Amino acid sequence: MTARIIRGTEISPIIREEIDKETKSLKLQHGITPGLVTIIVGQNPASVSYVTAKQKAAKDLGFYSLQEDVPEEVTEEALLELIAQYNDDTAIHGILVQLPLPKHINETKVLYAIDPDKDVDGFHPVNVGRLMIGEAKFYPCTPYGIQQMLVRSGVTIDGAEVVVVGRSNIVGKPIAMMLIQKAEGANATVTICHTGTKDLAAHTRKADILIVAAGKPKAITADMVKEGAVVIDVGVNRIGMTPEGKAKLCGDVDFDAIKEKASAITPVPGGVGPMTITMLMLNTLRAAQFTVGKR
Repeated sequence: MTARIIRGTEISPIIREEIDKETKSLKLQHGITPGLVTIIVGQNPASVSYVTAKQKAAKDLGFYSLQEDVPEEVTEEALLELIAQYNDDTAIHGILVQLPLPKHINETKVLYAIDPDKDVDGFHPVNVGRLMIGEAKFYPCTPYGIQQMLVRSGVTIDGAEVVVVGRSNIVGKPIAMMLIQKAEGANATVTICHTGTKDLAAHTRKADILIVAAGKPKAITADMVKEGAVVIDVGVNRIGMTPEGKAKLCGDVDFDAIKEKASAITPVPGGVGPMTITMLMLNTLRAAQFTVGKR
């Protein structure tokens, strides 16, 4: 058996076409243009790259898009005041503060300061609570992308045994909460594994769908995967440089070995990664749509 490859590079453009269509309809019927502001503190190269990609996606979709480049020495108070300004700006529907932040700024305080109705990352505790009780307004972007990849690839989630490796607030916990809901594209039995799990392989071998966000290169090997499982690799690890001087990447699973055993698998790069920004755009569109009738 050679696994079918589920590529975010193929699914993401389809979703963006849908976003583009809905954006044009929102403008035409209600005169509303989705507005997104990205706030970056300092000039961390990785953060700059991520924010640039998010801004490009927003502009390509016809969003009203702003970027705030804030100096690294900004005070916490000044950053909170900037967020408050955009909370009150009716032209802005989504606020994204790029992490990480400098050590002198409390990330939790900053994230909590964002209006939950503009929290298009889905990190505010109000939105985490909504997700928990099955009434989510925004899904965190990477888990949302994973769910869409599964659904749009025809993977049966209803009744499946899902094992999630990793318990971060960004991926592991939210994707578990999403897939356990009694809802379309969910209704699975979900197990969360982590660094405290005593026999990881005993759990992963039971998975019909294995989602790995461990942050460790090739943490999952072929002997840890059930024959015919669907494997979603969220990891992006730099393991060296190519002869051309580009970063050499690998995921959290042993792709070459596992693709001969799994029924479907995501590659790194080109798998989950392209979905994250697309789902951010979808959340921003949804935030704008929620304002219809409120003005």
